[in-house]
Amino acid sequence: MIPKLAVCAAFSVVIGAGALQAAEPVGAPVVHPALWPEVAWPVMAKSDDEARITDLLNRMTVEEKVGQVIQADIGSVTPDDVRRYHLGSVLNGGNSGPGGDDFALAPKWLALADAFYDASVDRSAGGAGIPILWGIDAVHGHSNIIGATLFPQNIGLGAMRDPALIERIGAATAAEIRTTGQEWTFAPTITVPQDYRWGRAYEGYSSNPDLVASYVGRMIIGLQGKPDGSRILAGPHVLASTKHFLADGGTFEGRDQGDARISETELRDIHGKPYIPAIDAGVATVMTSFSSWQGQKIAGSKGLVTDVLKGRMHFGGFVITDWNAHGQIAGCSNESCPQAINAGVDMYMAPDSWRPLYASLLAQVKDGTVPMARLDDAVARILRVKFRLGLFEAGKPSSRPLAGDWSVLGAAAHRAVAREAVGKSLVLLKNTGILPLKPQANILVAGDGADDIARQSGGWTISWQGTGLDNSKFPGATSLWAGIEQAVAAGGGHAELAPDGTFTKRPDAAIVMFGETPYAEFQGDIKSLQLRPELRAPLATMQRLKAQGIPVVAVMLTGRPLFVNPELNAADAFVVAWLPGTEGAGVADRLFAASTVAEPFTGKLPAAWPLTAKPGDRALFPFGYGLSGHEAASPWQPLSEDPGVADTGTDGVYFAAGRATPGWSLQVGDGAGAATRITTVPAQALNGRVKVTAVDYGVQEGARHFSLAGGGPQAIEVRTTDPVDLGRETNGDVLQVTTLRLDSPAGADVTLGVSCGGTCRGTLKIPASALPVGTWRSIGIPFKCFGKASEMMRVDAPFALRTAQPLEVSIARVATGLVADTVLRCGDEGVGG
Repeated sequence: MIPKLAVCAAFSVVIGAGALQAAEPVGAPVVHPALWPEVAWPVMAKSDDEARITDLLNRMTVEEKVGQVIQADIGSVTPDDVRRYHLGSVLNGGNSGPGGDDFALAPKWLALADAFYDASVDRSAGGAGIPILWGIDAVHGHSNIIGATLFPQNIGLGAMRDPALIERIGAATAAEIRTTGQEWTFAPTITVPQDYRWGRAYEGYSSNPDLVASYVGRMIIGLQGKPDGSRILAGPHVLASTKHFLADGGTFEGRDQGDARISETELRDIHGKPYIPAIDAGVATVMTSFSSWQGQKIAGSKGLVTDVLKGRMHFGGFVITDWNAHGQIAGCSNESCPQAINAGVDMYMAPDSWRPLYASLLAQVKDGTVPMARLDDAVARILRVKFRLGLFEAGKPSSRPLAGDWSVLGAAAHRAVAREAVGKSLVLLKNTGILPLKPQANILVAGDGADDIARQSGGWTISWQGTGLDNSKFPGATSLWAGIEQAVAAGGGHAELAPDGTFTKRPDAAIVMFGETPYAEFQGDIKSLQLRPELRAPLATMQRLKAQGIPVVAVMLTGRPLFVNPELNAADAFVVAWLPGTEGAGVADRLFAASTVAEPFTGKLPAAWPLTAKPGDRALFPFGYGLSGHEAASPWQPLSEDPGVADTGTDGVYFAAGRATPGWSLQVGDGAGAATRITTVPAQALNGRVKVTAVDYGVQEGARHFSLAGGGPQAIEVRTTDPVDLGRETNGDVLQVTTLRLDSPAGADVTLGVSCGGTCRGTLKIPASALPVGTWRSIGIPFKCFGKASEMMRVDAPFALRTAQPLEVSIARVATGLVADTVLRCGDEGVGG
């Protein structure tokens, strides 16, 4: 028998030869593949599959081959497009769903999977009829689908220290994915976060690469099954995708999609380490990161993708980019990027840019910019994974095992696994003797996160950000409050829910829930390690209850360790619940003694807990810390409540409560240079043609009223002298959200837009129907309407309202966001550049 490593190396030389023709761009960091570990790819090549791959490559047209390396989002592609362009894959982004309905129920997802499959194998107009792959972000359970079991986010799983349970979670997730017909999850995330200001830090198991590495293989086996040569779809499994290669958790200042300014040794030993067990387990796909290493985007790094991952580490699956990440490579756009495939990327995730990308890539293959050998290598890798999956023999999704078996979606057995994981993930930081609580007692449950399943689940929950959801979207789930209520009722006690801490019956103890609200990706980036000011109100509730002599147990919902010294001081016991998912009863399992001997807390911190909010400061509790609850009670030494930094809670908010936020200024002018900065009211500008006064919104004088007389260009802008990068927001579906009230009918020329110092000046006309007179409304416009990501990296005015006609308007708030009363699309009423 030929050794596995030798088989992999042989295929790498023959099929990967085309990739070797591309050279790194001038100035790219030098990679030293010989410094990286070698790994034995465990998936033995099947001679029959290889023969079929060779036959397909010989028969496929260049158009079909180009189609195979492109993945489109279901919100921007139809089954007929799949048939016409021979696309290799589709995905659903965080806010995409069948028929444009992100809340579509499971049967509609399965029906759409059938439609895409049928289109892909339709050979009536010729072609090879290669079945399509559907990828989905099932990152903590089948998290896009209503009714699915949602497990703790990865940071909570890292606190468990239980690799065997990780494999069971992977298996349960795979089974639930199979019910709706998808074959591929973009999981697990095997990042190793080093700066918890990063908005994706909760997607990583730990800051410790050894802990992360101990989980990776078990999760992949749970999802894919063992790499024993069997077809993956023959069992209750799906394809996995480790992400994000490489060092997305190592960027400077924790900036999402930023630059890892670290040595190659750190890159290998911290961020590369989890890829050893991933390849050992036969992970089928790897997703490259948005981020850079030493200034070069990973998706454009031949040294890392081809020479290290595929060459030195012998990865035998295929490599896919993240969402339009190819457009961030130097010299690229979303619509054209030969650099990515030449660097070793095999499939472009081009959700809404797939059509122009297809056209440009086809031309680049034909003119030799992309060597045919490199395209053939990419297609061969994709086909090899599809054969390993068993996709060619599996039939349409609804005909496969588990498809349409809704008893599997949110199954009791899966919920039991999730509940076990919740209990094991809890980390006890403080206990003066109050825990465990007695279920026979009178218990008050307070705080604003107690009965909110979306909040306890975090981002990537049904929607991208996990926001705008109520408990009705989680059938079969249990909120933290409901779990406590059940435990207390079973013990003969009494439980009362009062978010503000008021009570009708004096409690024996109070449980106060508090912490972060959901976020995902760059929307969660923060400048200091502390809760936003508006999330700190439960502290006053704790202090008030404590002053009344009522013992307080604080339960924190969070995706990262944060400065919470005031809450630690106020509480008698402090439990970190992370983001536990749908099975909130797992929290009550540890808080209450169900028998004479309480089950101990076993969770340990997956990352150090900060002493202050200042990044890089000392740790209050080290990695691995966690009480059991069985320790002898000891007096608490009060902590300093000085965070060490100023509040930084205004990221993404430019104007609020009648004022520009720090770093921004409200200006009124003619839009061409003449401008007056508005700091106090009443005020005038443009020789009296514009008058500014205060009006009420939410609070007294919480907005500003603008009376514009017309007679020439007039502009209301929020500006800065330190431009901000909104390229990430442009790539996503992030909105410019303006809360305003039209106080008189508007003219036909009213526009909203932005300014980028000349590189972008997109505007969108506001239709009269969007602004009824006399009503406060929030108007949302996608930032991508104003310019390409590359043009939106130095925005000096994220808000500009312009008109030459008379206008009476009041403005309360300008911010980035995802939800608005009225969302205008880029084609609405026309967009000008």
